[in-house]
Amino acid sequence: MLNNELQKIMFLDIETVPQTSDFSELPADLAHLWEDKFNLIHKRMPEKYTEETTAAEGFNNSAGIYSEFGKIVCISVGFIFIQDEQMHFRTKSFAGDDEKQILTEFIELIHKFCTTKEHTLCGHNIKEFDIPYICRRILINGLKLPTIFNIAGKKPWEISFIDTLELWKFGDYKNYTALKLLTAVFGIPTPKDDIDGSQVAEVYYKEKNVKRIALYCQKDVVATAQVFLRMNGIDLIKSEHIQFI
Repeated sequence: MLNNELQKIMFLDIETVPQTSDFSELPADLAHLWEDKFNLIHKRMPEKYTEETTAAEGFNNSAGIYSEFGKIVCISVGFIFIQDEQMHFRTKSFAGDDEKQILTEFIELIHKFCTTKEHTLCGHNIKEFDIPYICRRILINGLKLPTIFNIAGKKPWEISFIDTLELWKFGDYKNYTALKLLTAVFGIPTPKDDIDGSQVAEVYYKEKNVKRIALYCQKDVVATAQVFLRMNGIDLIKSEHIQFI
């Protein structure tokens, strides 16, 4: 893969939380709808919750992964660029309490970056989670989808997003492989001070520490980029050439 092609990829990751800090704070109509959804999830995936798990507990623990009941608190992006014949990487975040502002700023960046059909996005499980979630939250917030997200009705092979999870499957759709596992098997060094993904809601609502979430999200973006490079037989980006903004 040529350097020019690498510079046309925006690496991406998002962090989401339930819309409210507790189920009791959810508006009555949404609370009833969550109970309906929770009952369906419980029937389809009985292994996900115990028999004693209530809808309220289910909401507090996992509603953030459902775009109708969650919200985006951070979108982190990263870019490869060449300087002095060396690969460098720059990553930044759009994060905070105002989801509409986060999405608005992200959309502005998309318009500036995606100037040709060759420009694309890359993430881990991006096709199943990040992109659909972003698109739904964009519409819920009354914003207009950027052209690159107008993928309704397209065949899977017509969608140009790069998904490192999909690349790793090699056509095997039975298993999910976590990004952390891929960094381990590829021997990619990662910082040991990351919070766990399951802790994001607690860090957001109890610690009110958006900066900590943003840094965690940016580290996942870096990890995704490094995994992508290894999958393509390209040397990793040196740690001293990685910039966090």
